[in-house]
Amino acid sequence: MADNELSDLQEELADARAEVERLQAAAADSQAQALHFQEQSTQVRQQLTAAQAELDTERERLEGLNGELSTVQATLSAAQGENQELHARLQAAAGKYREALLAAAPELPAELVDGGSIEEVEASLEQARQTVRQVRDRLESQAQAGRVPMGSPPRGAPDLSSLSPVEKIRLGLGRK
Repeated sequence: MADNELSDLQEELADARAEVERLQAAAADSQAQALHFQEQSTQVRQQLTAAQAELDTERERLEGLNGELSTVQATLSAAQGENQELHARLQAAAGKYREALLAAAPELPAELVDGGSIEEVEASLEQARQTVRQVRDRLESQAQAGRVPMGSPPRGAPDLSSLSPVEKIRLGLGRK
């Protein structure tokens, strides 16, 4: 039995050694994996640091662009205000120009001349002149058609051909 026990113990020892080797191999694998994960973790940290630096750079760039945008918006707002002021001045000048043109041409009705700019006033003025010319020409042609020549018509002998013989005798006796 001692041999049996020894043999059993040797088998247990061999099994224990195999288990130890297996555990050592598993531990070595675990250490290799841990080292690999540490390397990956280091790489990820480096990538994260680079990404944060890039993000900071882009944020600074964005702040710069926002500043430029604010400047451009302020410039645009000022230009729009100036544009509105110039438009109002243009309309006022066009109104004064219209009044001056109407004062120089009293034959034109004020209602026919309109416009918000000098060019519009001039175009409207030309159209008003054309309208007045057309109306004047029509009135003159109508007046010509209904006009009777001045003075008396030339005297001529009356046409007696349409009178009856009795009427001709009465006319003849009435002249004497």
